[in-house]
Amino acid sequence: MNTVKIISVNISKEKGTPKTSVDSIELNYEGVAGDAHAGKWHRQVSLLGAESFEAFSEIAGKSFNYGEFAENITTRGLKLNDTRPGDRLCNQNVDLMITQIGKKCHGSGCSIFNEVGTCIMPKEGIFAKVIKPGFLKAGDILEYRPKVYRIGVITLSTRASMGVYPDLSGPQIISDMETYSKTAGWNTDFDYHLIPDDKEMLGTILKTMTESGTDIIFTTGGTGIGPEDFTPEVVKPFFDKEIPGIMEHVRLKYGAEKPNALVSRSIAGLAKESLIFTLPGSKKAVTEYMSEITPLLEHLIFMRMGIDNH
Repeated sequence: MNTVKIISVNISKEKGTPKTSVDSIELNYEGVAGDAHAGKWHRQVSLLGAESFEAFSEIAGKSFNYGEFAENITTRGLKLNDTRPGDRLCNQNVDLMITQIGKKCHGSGCSIFNEVGTCIMPKEGIFAKVIKPGFLKAGDILEYRPKVYRIGVITLSTRASMGVYPDLSGPQIISDMETYSKTAGWNTDFDYHLIPDDKEMLGTILKTMTESGTDIIFTTGGTGIGPEDFTPEVVKPFFDKEIPGIMEHVRLKYGAEKPNALVSRSIAGLAKESLIFTLPGSKKAVTEYMSEITPLLEHLIFMRMGIDNH
């Protein structure tokens, strides 16, 4: 288990000024109570490692006080800029979700930049939003919990489920997501189901996945107009918000060359905390759809988390 120790907690009443070390801070749903950077946004709390202070002090040829880089929490024990948005820092009292790594320096509006000519927050500092409010003080320990993205893959094919032929589309989705996850730096956990064309079975699995907070759910198969094509009808009632533009784009892009692609009734949307994408049943179509969906995933996940970084 990775942990970080809090070295200092710091507050400033005005933006653009160094923060002052205090005995303790209160975290509420807007950030640090009484701090100038608190608010209803994703950069409520700033963190910086003491290791960064020490490295920067050598470069600058002088020492700096904790809080001088406008960080609310100074830590030791973890390279903070190796974390990812969605990761958590928590203990029994508080829970912080990391939302951003680094930020643009204020330049001439930054007192450290004016004095030294450079700053460390753009590369070394991180930001978080409060998930569980509470109190923190120097000496407290936070546990680092990397985000694990839970990905559900459901293939609907009666014949494949009977072993008449192997399922190629479900494993293709998993392969594409494994490739994407390596590039994005995601930790992933897959939940794969190969089921017959059965409405009740599909509905039961979707209910379990959405209620358990599965991050992304892909179905493959059942998006055409045949008698056993019912996937969109089963999935759509789960949506809290439909995202029509994604599938419309895919249909138009590939339908321009292959009109049969326009027959697909694939849909996408958000069900509770789960993004759901219904894909056609062929391996080739899955590859085409995934090539358009994966570039959007990080933005969609950030929007779902309430991270306004676009």
